[in-house]
Amino acid sequence: MSQRTEGMEFDPVEAHRMGLMEHLAELRNRLIWIVAALLVGTVVSMVFVTPILKLITEPVGDKLIAIGPTDTIGIFFKVSLTMGAAFAMPVIVYQVVAFVSPGLYPHEKRVLLMLLPGVMILFLSGVAFAYFIMLPVAIGFLQNFLGDVIIQDWTIDRYISFITRIVFWIGVAFETPLVIAFMARIGLVSGPQLLSYWRQAVVLISVIAAIITPTVDPVNMTIVMLPLIVLYFMGVGLAYLLYTPREPRDFSDEEWFGEDEE
Repeated sequence: MSQRTEGMEFDPVEAHRMGLMEHLAELRNRLIWIVAALLVGTVVSMVFVTPILKLITEPVGDKLIAIGPTDTIGIFFKVSLTMGAAFAMPVIVYQVVAFVSPGLYPHEKRVLLMLLPGVMILFLSGVAFAYFIMLPVAIGFLQNFLGDVIIQDWTIDRYISFITRIVFWIGVAFETPLVIAFMARIGLVSGPQLLSYWRQAVVLISVIAAIITPTVDPVNMTIVMLPLIVLYFMGVGLAYLLYTPREPRDFSDEEWFGEDEE
C-alpha cells in the first residue's frame, strides 16, 4: 500500500470512484434500462390511447380536425410515447439516481432514496393542476379571443402538442420543493441563502411562466406564476428545516492530485 493511502480514513465516495471507461459503461447500461422502460411503457400505453384522447380533447368537444392523411397515426404514437414516459418515470428516476449515487455519501443516498416517492406525487400533482385548473382557463380564453370575427377549427396535432407541452412543464415545475429539499439536506443551499435571493427568484419565475404560458394575457401568466412562487417559498421553508452543513473536503493535500510518494 502506498504512503498516500496509509493512515487515511475510509472515504465512501473515494471507494466508489470509477475511471472514464467505467463511467461510460455505467452510463450505457443505465440508458439501456431507460430506453427499455420507455419501450415497454409505450407498448402498454397503446391500449389506452383512445380513452386518453377522449380525456384530453374533452375541454374542446368535437372541434378538433385532422387535415393530413398521417395526422392520426402521428397522434397515436405521440400520445403512446408520452404516456409511456409517464409509466416509465419510476424506472427513469431510479436509473438517474443510481448513476449519480456513487458520487454521494451514504447519508446523502438515503435522503435521495427517501425523496423518490415524492417525485411521482409532485409530478402528478402538477399534471392535475395543469389539466383541471390552468388549461380550462387558457382554452376558454383562446376559444373566445376574436371569436366574433374568426372561426376557430383547431387541428388535433397542434392541440395535442399544446397540451403535452403545458402539462409536462407544469409537472416538472412542481418538483421544485423536492429539489430544494434535497440540495438543502446535503448542504448545497440554505434557507437564509434562498430567501435572500427571492427577488431574483420571482423574476426568473416570471420568465419561466412567460415561456410556459401559451397565451399573452396576464391572467394565464398569473395562474402559472402564483403556484411556482408558492412552490419556491415552500422549498425555502423546507431548506430551513432540512439544511445540514456539508463537510468540505481538503483538496490542499497533494494526495488529492494523485501524487504518490515513494
